[in-house]
Amino acid sequence: MLTIRSRHALAAVTAAVALPLALTACGMNDSGANDSAADGPSAGAASTPGGAGENTPGGAGEKAAADGPFGPACASVPKDGAGSFDGMAKDPVATAASNNPALSTLVTAVKKAGLVDTLNNAQNITVFAPTNDAFAKIPKAELDKVLNDKATLTKVLTYHVVGQKLTPQQLENGSFETLEKGTVTTSGSGEAYKVNGTANVVCGNVPTANATVYIVDSVLMPPM
Repeated sequence: MLTIRSRHALAAVTAAVALPLALTACGMNDSGANDSAADGPSAGAASTPGGAGENTPGGAGEKAAADGPFGPACASVPKDGAGSFDGMAKDPVATAASNNPALSTLVTAVKKAGLVDTLNNAQNITVFAPTNDAFAKIPKAELDKVLNDKATLTKVLTYHVVGQKLTPQQLENGSFETLEKGTVTTSGSGEAYKVNGTANVVCGNVPTANATVYIVDSVLMPPM
């Protein structure tokens, strides 16, 4: 009988220890201090590199955007080569954009406006880069008119450039002067941001050699 009781006692102790360990492994503890708690919210994110900075509070308990690129359109960026995130980080912004097929209309516009050297030689800037689909939202006749009017095109393109590098946290509720001397406003949190209340950031916080790029799904239009 002593052996049976000992076995029963050992089984009870083992179960008592195993239960909290299992709960912790499943992420059910909500203390926020255990490292495994960070694995849950970041597991499906496209921008998990960065380490401790990912768990910095971003407001009312919301996870702040990670240090690296984030957003649904980031999944379409090549994994390697000049058009990858690593490749873009080595080139100045206009050159980096030219290696991203989704930004080919923007690159054409930059070349038409003669802004390649201006953007490549600038330091510590932020570029809100419209995708090809963003330009496609503009009626073709109107877009062609802008593309063939260098003064207007320059005004529109420089409205997409801010003279400082902006972090995702700065976009949460921001207002920034552009190179066009107008102002863009930003809002959002986590990994969801808008520019001027309408353009969505679809792949943000992309580093290049001299700029931070936020790819947006609409062209930003300055007051004319």
